Amino acid sequence: MKINPVIHSIFRSTWLIKPEIALSYGTFVHSIITGVYGFDGEREPMGIYAVTPSGLKIKISDLPQEGQESIFDNAPEGSVAFIPVKGVMMKEDGYSHYGTESIGSVVMEAGRHKNIKSIVLEIDSGGGSVDAVSPMVDAIRKAQERKPVVAWDDLAASAAYWIASASNLIIASNDISSEFGSIGVMMSFVDARPVWEKEGYKFHKIYAPESDQKNLPFEKALLGDYDMIKSEELSPIAMKFQKTVRENRKGKVDITQKGILNGKMYFARDAVKYGLADEIGNREYAIKKAVELANKLYNN
Repeated sequence: MKINPVIHSIFRSTWLIKPEIALSYGTFVHSIITGVYGFDGEREPMGIYAVTPSGLKIKISDLPQEGQESIFDNAPEGSVAFIPVKGVMMKEDGYSHYGTESIGSVVMEAGRHKNIKSIVLEIDSGGGSVDAVSPMVDAIRKAQERKPVVAWDDLAASAAYWIASASNLIIASNDISSEFGSIGVMMSFVDARPVWEKEGYKFHKIYAPESDQKNLPFEKALLGDYDMIKSEELSPIAMKFQKTVRENRKGKVDITQKGILNGKMYFARDAVKYGLADEIGNREYAIKKAVELANKLYNN
């Protein structure tokens, strides 16, 4: 039986996501698990487009068209590729979304293509699963061997900020709604056993004597003791997240600001002030900066 990647991520993954985003998806997740919602159509297009040197916006297909080797073949030379990173991030493609493996492959293709001068990631995401981060970061690093990558953000929280921090430049799309941060890790689970026990079910767990450490952090968490799951599963990811932001934003992020590496969110002006973002600007400004970076850093 084939397991849908969305359900797989829900049950398997640790998440880097704003809690209000996670809660807002609760009914959707429930409908998937219970089978009320089923995807029976094609995925919406990824939403890739390129802006030509003259300012013309060209829609880019998710797949090469007849006679094309690359999806960027119809973009004139010198174009800026806009690649969206929106919604809840997951590693694999799901019902109506593209996973970071697919998005990352587009980023690398843009990095290789002769018609593309620079890349803008159009980020509007409250985060997602931990395993969604690596494919995007790897793709950004690969693309940066040839092209600059600019993060143009409305919302870049948690896992989405991890990705944004890997870019050459972070630009807030506006000074009203743009937010940055939520650098932290959390876990949430529901213990439904009492409900089942009322129905007459009895749970048994039997571990081999040689497996006394197996699932121990989670078993303790079920009893209300969260220390081990914090220290062994959540803290290592949180420390890696903090270390990565320090390195990616070295000389920019103000680590003395209380809360900046501990989960606090900042609107655009404060995000720029404390170094989570570099500037504030609209789409045209993001294009201008992306082209300037290409000329400065890559002489292309």
